[in-house]
Amino acid sequence: MALVKPLTQDANAEVAELAKFFNETLGFCPNSVLTMQIRPAIARSFINLNKAVMENHGRVTSELKRLIGYITSANTGCRYCEAHTILAAQRYGGSDGRLKNIWQFRQSDLYTQAEKAAFEFALAASSVPNAVDDSISQAMNEYWDDGEIVEILGVISLFGYLNRWNDSMATTLEGGAIDAGEQYLGHNGWQVSKHQ
Repeated sequence: MALVKPLTQDANAEVAELAKFFNETLGFCPNSVLTMQIRPAIARSFINLNKAVMENHGRVTSELKRLIGYITSANTGCRYCEAHTILAAQRYGGSDGRLKNIWQFRQSDLYTQAEKAAFEFALAASSVPNAVDDSISQAMNEYWDDGEIVEILGVISLFGYLNRWNDSMATTLEGGAIDAGEQYLGHNGWQVSKHQ
């Protein structure tokens, strides 16, 4: 059961306008944002940060950013964010194969070496304590430029916030996210868990 009940989508006009961003990424406004809007300044700041982090600048594609968010969320155990990121990756062109095999990325030829380096970075950066070491940094610098590394770490950090928010709130998962989680992650043991 959710710690705090989300407000309705129309509870704050400014937040509702900003939240239209999620209609593209997910097809709905997430309950996490509807909870944040209890303090509208938090919701506004979060939405603007999300838009900045997820903006596409080139090689770190919209799909890749969502897969990085998935790896980060799976590493921390946030089922809510796992479902959201896999749904958004699908909406941004992720193939069934890439989505269903994301957790087996090390052995898969569905991902480039650059993507694999980003996924290893996501695992290390989202670990507690932080596990980014010289070999992970070296791999990142081999495949990505400074701006791309900033984008990737922006995604990892954004989901660090979201993972703490949604797991602590036990944010209720929306139907579309549940469907995506079951379709693409169920074979790896994903379940709704406390996000009912």
